Amino acid sequence: MGKVTGFMEFKRLQEASEAPQSRKKHYKEFQVHLSDADAKTQGARCMDCGIPFCNNGCPVNNIIPDWNDLVYHGNYEEALETLHSTNNFPEFTGRICPAPCEAACTLGINDDPVGIKSIEHFIIDKGWENGWVKPLPAATKTGKKVAVVGSGPAGMAAAQQLARVGHAVTVFEKNDRVGGLLRYGIPDFKMEKTHIDRRVEQMQAEGVTFRTGVLVGKDFPAGILNLAKETISPEQLNKEFDAVVIAGGAEVPRDLPVPGRELQGVHYAMEFLPLQNKVNAGDKLKDQIMATGKHVVVIGGGDTGSDCVGTSNRHGAASVTQFELMPQPPEVENKPMVWPYWPTKMRTSSSHEEGCERDWAVATKRLEGKNGKVEKLIAARIEFKDGKMTEVPHSEFEMKADLVLLAMGFVSPVTTILDAFGVEKDARGNVRASTDGEGCYHTSQAKVFAAGDVRRGQSLVVWAIREGRQCARAVDEFLMGSSVLPR
Repeated sequence: MGKVTGFMEFKRLQEASEAPQSRKKHYKEFQVHLSDADAKTQGARCMDCGIPFCNNGCPVNNIIPDWNDLVYHGNYEEALETLHSTNNFPEFTGRICPAPCEAACTLGINDDPVGIKSIEHFIIDKGWENGWVKPLPAATKTGKKVAVVGSGPAGMAAAQQLARVGHAVTVFEKNDRVGGLLRYGIPDFKMEKTHIDRRVEQMQAEGVTFRTGVLVGKDFPAGILNLAKETISPEQLNKEFDAVVIAGGAEVPRDLPVPGRELQGVHYAMEFLPLQNKVNAGDKLKDQIMATGKHVVVIGGGDTGSDCVGTSNRHGAASVTQFELMPQPPEVENKPMVWPYWPTKMRTSSSHEEGCERDWAVATKRLEGKNGKVEKLIAARIEFKDGKMTEVPHSEFEMKADLVLLAMGFVSPVTTILDAFGVEKDARGNVRASTDGEGCYHTSQAKVFAAGDVRRGQSLVVWAIREGRQCARAVDEFLMGSSVLPR
């Protein structure tokens, strides 16, 4: 490494961010990337550990020590090239990835891990600022046509990789803009949508065609975002294209089957979050779900719940409370027990810092209201005994609630689309397709492949990018007999 003793000399530095009370007044990103000097210092903390567990901790297997060293030496353009060799969209992961690579960092055994995510953020922003991110069209065309269903990170990654080896790729998206949950699930204050737009421009220059507002199949469940203006059948895709990649998300949300669920003011997170993103994009909406002046209860303690908290605060909610079913995790993980794996520990997001009451080991029992509108939530404390979740006696309590947001994760892809393609599903309702050996990412249908959440279930953006890249290689091998794309 460039600075062998850097990990002993320098401390981890967090990215600078706007103050919580100030940033609640807008929907723009509020974190800024490191300065050149700070990036150099943070790169110097990457130790010569011999076996970089961060590489395996990262789902796309980023070559982290290499670009840390390149940043330390000021070779930013080469660092960008190294970063892009494994990750098509580091501006996405550098902003919204939870950074499992940092959990696997060897330095993290007895010190703060290297700030890998902040360095990645620095590299890609440096690349865009200097015009180093350019289209890479294929030198020759193969004459093969591939349809990609879904324009989230898995679909975008698969499309870009396939276009770069010469295939004619068309991406079909049911909504009015490209990006999937990146576009309509991630709030703008975490990732502004200009990052998606400029990647779309790059991919179009590489030969990718995007068709938005097109639903593949006929039926789509109510309550799930679908802005399609036309439909196309799987039969048409199979007829017109040499291969099809299903890269939709796990869009069916987990419901809360309690009395009062039908009351007005009880919504899925994905009924609430996309509307604000659409307004930020300039759309005029008649019936936006607003938290302004309301007592908001968010059920679910994960990232989606946190996004609901941040958006509710920006609306001007009277109060925001977040419930989690599981017990409160420890402040500090037991590193000898869990390293290099992802630890269970207390995590406070930027949205929590902006104002939120949090409570753990709470189960919602029912919702009550008047005139069809929710007014309060009745819950109880729970505990785990003999491996079972039980209610703590005499622990029932009620809370004022004008808006209840269900952010408890997603259970499966939309099965109507999968049924239309006739692909086999696993026990969880995902597309059945292996990731190993011959025929990886291949479904039970001859020309159909699957990647991302539609195959593995609800997961991270970085996993979607990995699967999209690997699926692209499998499709290329299927079409051409071999592939130069990385595995």
